[in-house]
Amino acid sequence: MKATITVDTKGMSCPLPIVKAKKAIDQLEVGQIMEVLSTDKGSVNDFQAWVKQTKQELVRYEEDQGVHIFYVRKV
Repeated sequence: MKATITVDTKGMSCPLPIVKAKKAIDQLEVGQIMEVLSTDKGSVNDFQAWVKQTKQELVRYEEDQGVHIFYVRKV
């Protein structure tokens, strides 16, 4: 999936991945996609709650060798 911006939060723990994602998504235009990389196991639940609360769209989630990858579309 092609992302407009990638936010690398590997090695950071809550709440930093969400804080960095919020700052990044504010720079995007509606319809653009942000990719967030995180090694924090809690980020899975955190991102699901965050996109629901902020009305963004979690397009895809995958996990690769301990890295959680979220694709979020700005709405």
